[in-house]
Amino acid sequence: MNSELVVDVQPNEVSIAILEDKSLVELQKEARNVSFAVGDIYLGKVKKLMPGLNAAFIDVGYKKDAFLHYLDLGQNYNSQQKFLKQALGDPKRFPVVSKMQLMPDLEKEGSISTTLKVGQEVLVQIAKEPISTKGPRLTSELSFAGRFIVLIPFADKVSVSQKIKSSEERARLKQLIQSIKPKNFSVIVRTSSQGKRVAELDHELKTLLKRWEDNITKITKVKVPAMIYEETARTVALLRDIFSPSFQNIYVNDLDVYNNIKDYVSLIAPGRENIVQRYTNELPIFDNFAVTKQIKSLFGKTITYKSGAYLIIEHTEAMHVIDVNSGNRSKGSDAQEKTAIDVNLAAADEIARQLRLRDMGGIIVVDYIDMGEAANRQKLFEHMNKAMANDRAKHNILPLSKFGVMQITRQRVRPVMDIDTSETCPACFGTGTMKPSILFTDSLESKIDCLVNKHKVKKFVLHVHPYISAFINKGLFPLSWKWKLKYSLGMKVIPNQSLAFMEYKFIDSDKNELDMMEAKEIK
Repeated sequence: MNSELVVDVQPNEVSIAILEDKSLVELQKEARNVSFAVGDIYLGKVKKLMPGLNAAFIDVGYKKDAFLHYLDLGQNYNSQQKFLKQALGDPKRFPVVSKMQLMPDLEKEGSISTTLKVGQEVLVQIAKEPISTKGPRLTSELSFAGRFIVLIPFADKVSVSQKIKSSEERARLKQLIQSIKPKNFSVIVRTSSQGKRVAELDHELKTLLKRWEDNITKITKVKVPAMIYEETARTVALLRDIFSPSFQNIYVNDLDVYNNIKDYVSLIAPGRENIVQRYTNELPIFDNFAVTKQIKSLFGKTITYKSGAYLIIEHTEAMHVIDVNSGNRSKGSDAQEKTAIDVNLAAADEIARQLRLRDMGGIIVVDYIDMGEAANRQKLFEHMNKAMANDRAKHNILPLSKFGVMQITRQRVRPVMDIDTSETCPACFGTGTMKPSILFTDSLESKIDCLVNKHKVKKFVLHVHPYISAFINKGLFPLSWKWKLKYSLGMKVIPNQSLAFMEYKFIDSDKNELDMMEAKEIK
């Protein structure tokens, strides 16, 4: 399988697409001004105790207070509080974790009201991003994730991933980590560490330890609430979790992000940094790799996937519901069972893809086409498990009920990716009336005239829908060349699939969008 990563960096947003054999399987979008991300560590303040929920609301600077349950304080909470009090009490004698005497583990059956006090300062880490009307979900069990291991301060044990089945390899890794880890730090050995040499693991351990030491000292210099540690940039964090030898190419259209990714790849896979490539073409990067077209076809309410069969996907506050329909497939009595199993198996593949693509979490209910044979229901259940084997999110799949319904739970740490694929008409702005379309090119020319002669912008790119681009560039002496000769040779016309039919964008040489829209001119 050929895996590729395509990173589209825009002024306000970073989008990351994962392609497997050119097919879009994951899409991540993150606003560049959003500061809350899973893994960020904050010095927060207890705002309110909720004894009935055995939880507290913590002020970490978000508009809604974050939620911290008693069980999420972690077994190491007492040791962490001892460290925090010493650090804040005497900043000149900052404590060292490896020289501390650890405190007894926190009681599992304890009460939040006897453990925390309103106004108390606590070290917390984002476990779930703000979702819908809820604030972030927190944990006090801090962790620093690397590619091979996870470092956890204020504890002293080594755990090995259950996915490593070989008892000899598990024993080797456990003994190896025990010999190199510092005192009072726990280490979780990840599946990707299988077969790795001590030098590689030791290097990452020291990197994570330095990350802890460089950031924890900030607690004496900040005003609560404040961020203490910011998780690795989303692009690098995603790469850390999914990078494998099957990755053939990583394409990036931004120089800074390109350098960050290349440095990271050279760190985790020396000699393979040449797979990171800088994309410099004028055509939008997602258009070039057919990502835009796939987004438009895969994010609607109705998803057509095979021989006319389709899915209907609905999102509610409590769960996600998926209905499988055979569409125009044959429904004759002789072929009914075969049609049902064929459509359902293909639906399972598409549903597994959609769960990853939209990052759907929580409870997912799938209404498959009814099947009469128990063997076929078992076959579908096994196929669904196989289809979701590559999903990195924790999930659990239940066999089909007697009503043909399958229940799936999938880990949710951020809001579901829900892209509206419908387009507001840029020509009428939703009013239903517009200027004659034949005059559209005349309107574009007047804007080019204004840009060049009034605003003195000589070098710019005009992004238009591919159909408009084809019209402007057709013929031996196309309209685009007439405009260049008349106004500016520094003008370029680029087809952009993300634009609606009569939408356009002007981009200057510094890649800033120039606002030339006149929304009121159509009235």
